[in-house]
Amino acid sequence: MITQSTPSPVLCVDTTASKSVPGVITPYSKEGVDCVIMRENTEGEYSGIEHQVVPGVVQSVKLITRDASRNVAEYAFQYAQDHGRKNIVALHKANIMKMSDGMFLEQCREVAARYPEINYREMYLDSACLKIVSDPSKFDVMLMPNLYGDIFSDLTAGLIGGLGLAPSGNMGKDGIAIYEAVHGTADDLVEANKGNPTALLMSGLMMLRHMGLKSQADKIEAAVLETLTERKVITGDIGGTATNPEYADEICRKIRG
Repeated sequence: MITQSTPSPVLCVDTTASKSVPGVITPYSKEGVDCVIMRENTEGEYSGIEHQVVPGVVQSVKLITRDASRNVAEYAFQYAQDHGRKNIVALHKANIMKMSDGMFLEQCREVAARYPEINYREMYLDSACLKIVSDPSKFDVMLMPNLYGDIFSDLTAGLIGGLGLAPSGNMGKDGIAIYEAVHGTADDLVEANKGNPTALLMSGLMMLRHMGLKSQADKIEAAVLETLTERKVITGDIGGTATNPEYADEICRKIRG
């Protein structure tokens, strides 16, 4: 007997937050970085559609759909409204990829028209890379297709001190979400007890707030930020000598009071 299975939930948006962290000194600490990347999470160059045309020549298809573009645009604008953010910039290369990135921008513009209180603009991806390292304070919420977001999220993590500080969440409809650190598993660092768990902790805080557990998230966050600000027990990637367990134990000690 053939039964119909329940469709898997589509995690259509990857949300990555890059915000300056107290105690982690970077060239941008004075002005501060506080930006959010909204990355389409299901298609683009990562669709996996590739074939060999003839030996020595391969073709990779960039898939862009109206629905997926609209999904990430709607999430980005609703997020901006809910979190009091007033500016969204869509990053693209529609000057070259006129149909694919052009369709992405069409959906962004249609959604933007429903949010007149939010300032919407568009910027070439390469120009944005230059401008954000020159003055990250000019950027708030950034909206972009899949590959661009994958690259840009690493760039913005570098502005705040590295991938060990950058949390992210994969967001779907109906409240479905999965949270993870931007850097992935970092197995080599874990085995040596040198990994910085801050990004994973901050991703967990995003999850707690998504679940409505704000007070618990606030308590953990306060302990993390206090530990980073003191700079007594921090990991090597941000200038300390502590191991992963030592850093985690210090945070737990502060939580317990």
